[in-house]
Amino acid sequence: MRKLTDFEKNNIKTLTKNQVSFTLIEPTETGLNKSIMDATGSVRSFLKENNIHDYDLQAQGPTYKITINANIYNGFSIQKSKASLYRPITKNGDPRIWFSGLTRITKPNDIISIVFFDQEFHIFNITQLNIEPLLSTSIHNPLKELIFEIKGVANQTAYELLSKLREIAKAGPVPSMLEADTSVGRTLETMLGICINSSKQPDYKGIELKSYRSGRSIRKSLFAQVPDWSLSKFKSSAEILAAFGYSRNSDFRLYCTVSSLKRNPNGLKIRLDSEIKQVIEDSDNPEIGDFVVWKLETLHNRLHEKHRETFWVEADSIIIDNREHFQYKMVEHTKKPIASQFDFLIDQGIITLDHLIKRKAVGNVIEKGPIFKIKPKGLDLLFPPSEKYTLI
Repeated sequence: MRKLTDFEKNNIKTLTKNQVSFTLIEPTETGLNKSIMDATGSVRSFLKENNIHDYDLQAQGPTYKITINANIYNGFSIQKSKASLYRPITKNGDPRIWFSGLTRITKPNDIISIVFFDQEFHIFNITQLNIEPLLSTSIHNPLKELIFEIKGVANQTAYELLSKLREIAKAGPVPSMLEADTSVGRTLETMLGICINSSKQPDYKGIELKSYRSGRSIRKSLFAQVPDWSLSKFKSSAEILAAFGYSRNSDFRLYCTVSSLKRNPNGLKIRLDSEIKQVIEDSDNPEIGDFVVWKLETLHNRLHEKHRETFWVEADSIIIDNREHFQYKMVEHTKKPIASQFDFLIDQGIITLDHLIKRKAVGNVIEKGPIFKIKPKGLDLLFPPSEKYTLI
């Protein structure tokens, strides 16, 4: 995609500010003439992550074409459209997408925003359409109505969750479910009726929950993501453990933090390579060197998938009758992380990596990570301005 203009960037900021989830596509002259566009990687990811369409599961040929209702916005007017999602028999079945009527509002190399809401696509030309005045005017228009409805639905879920958290907080300190660092989060999720599982999806109707004890200047977990083994020298967590692990009681483990700023006691360090768009972990052992790799695209996708909207819940830890209790007291509400800032924060050592690998005397290797974590001061750098709510 070409470099965006300031006008286009301002339109994107307006959509983001109003909690609109979208992807972008750039129609070419050939595409407009043939009424066809390549479904780029970012478009495919958007469709798949939002459970709209998965090209990987779609067979080739016109018989398997999918059509979905769409709307194209043009100032104060709106036109009905149909989205076609298909894979042709020719050219290896490269994924294609098209919106009928798109040529009426689009010139070659304009930037088109694709939104999906209420089971329909909504299309804006952010090269030509000035979104902010359409939202601020007192005159009714379909774009304003759509965006305010999207924002209202998004806020409705947040208010619902906030109300439940306040009910829990007003009941007083809650007994911990278990003795572990993770008990503050697991206890809250249980109180909310959320099943404990290993799903990568956000916890509560699209909102991720992250709980922590107050008074601790600890890093906050962002997400877990295994390396891209196909690009890495080591092909499994077991190899990492074998190379750098140590014995602790009856376990053989590697529990450590890895930063870009300096090597840890295990001789490990990560670095950002912006040229090849990778995060690389390496050892000071010259016989090992670089041993695992993460693609930045994968990390960005995980960040957006996990933290499109997040409640960071703070709790006081109180000991009652020799048992830890939690008084949940405050929420920081963040939305839409800035992917480019993730790279910067890795490079600055504000986002770090934790290995949590172990093998018992009898049994397989267990890997709870690797987990990417952020220092407390980093939240304001990774996310747009947040909102804070008191619970009690």
